[in-house]
Amino acid sequence: MLTILILGFAVGGILGLTGAGGGILATPALMAGLGWSVQHAAPVALLAVCAGASVGVAEGFYRHQVRYRAATLMALAGLPFSALGIRLARHVPVPALSAVFALVMLWVASRGLARNGREQAPPCRHDPATGRLRWNATTALSIAAIGAASGILTGLLGVGGGFVIVPALRRLTDLGMHAIVATSLLVITLVGGGSVVVAVLGGAHFPVREATGFVAAAVAGMAGGRVLIHRLDARQIQTGFACVVAAVAVGMLLKLALS
Repeated sequence: MLTILILGFAVGGILGLTGAGGGILATPALMAGLGWSVQHAAPVALLAVCAGASVGVAEGFYRHQVRYRAATLMALAGLPFSALGIRLARHVPVPALSAVFALVMLWVASRGLARNGREQAPPCRHDPATGRLRWNATTALSIAAIGAASGILTGLLGVGGGFVIVPALRRLTDLGMHAIVATSLLVITLVGGGSVVVAVLGGAHFPVREATGFVAAAVAGMAGGRVLIHRLDARQIQTGFACVVAAVAVGMLLKLALS
């Protein structure tokens, strides 16, 4: 049980610091710590990420940082694709799904290590007076596309989707980082919660003892991460997270190659 608590706290802490990272580490953490398969670990990981993200959402609303219209559109676009991802995961062999997960993690790590600042004016702009996005057809299509991409990965791999949402919002909008993280956490909560419901209706098994401990620890870690985020350098957090993700992905691929 101690392993479950440590892993959950670490996942929640990373989610709180990055608004993106905990979700992609939750499933491999359960796979490594408990020897579960992707299909077994993904629903529990998603439940923990969803619960942890809701803590950050509450803080984001308190600080008026959540762009809830954008989050709602991303969630509406993401939920159908999340259901599709859950169905696909049931028909993909375990080694293939693990390999896909590891490759996605390597891509995330490479993006985290790259200098990905905005090089040109983004297509989706916000109103400086209100902090809200200026809505038009381009903005609506861009936000919906982000939601769809995060949704299918949420269902297929049991991740929160924030590792897609955060860099995409940074590239396509001129929102500040705090608003991006808070908005990402709301999408994770909405899409993740819907995906958990779909998984339960589809017969997913939740080991109560392990799931409860992991979720509780993730929520505690999330709260700690939100405190630390205001005291640490954002670039150092991003680089450290990318290195951890790359190391986990390489470990997964080596295990697959040797099995």
